[in-house]
Amino acid sequence: MYLKDFEVRWSDVDANRHLANSAYINYMSHTRMAFLLELGINQKNLAIHNIGPVVFYEHMYYFKEVLPGKPIKVSLEVMGMSEDGKFFEFHHNFYDAKGRNVAHCEMMGAWISLETRNLIGLPDDFLALFNKVERPEGFRVLTKENTRKYAKVPIDIEL
Repeated sequence: MYLKDFEVRWSDVDANRHLANSAYINYMSHTRMAFLLELGINQKNLAIHNIGPVVFYEHMYYFKEVLPGKPIKVSLEVMGMSEDGKFFEFHHNFYDAKGRNVAHCEMMGAWISLETRNLIGLPDDFLALFNKVERPEGFRVLTKENTRKYAKVPIDIEL
């Protein structure tokens, strides 16, 4: 499990004086990019391959308020990946200063070619890096169908 420390800043707080939804999203994004950097995937080699990550969804579960003035930790676990690395599923947990789990997020994404704007599998060198990452209990090999979990929206809606 990868962990990243954060200090809750005044600018991360909403009108209710607790951590804003947008701050949770930003902390998770920062955690993912830090994880990729440690893995060996940085802006330079993303540019060489002309690819970038895209988010399909982030489903948040909030358990306790996060207030300013106390540090928090955000975890990342790779819970799923397609065989070619095109699709990925990460889970994040937020922990307060006492180690209590205060929020959880399930997110799914993919890699996109910045040239063709189509989803693509990972280059072999990136895939090799991901294949070295610890696979937690519950890890699954993803298929395209797994990415449609929340896509049960009616096609025709009468307004």
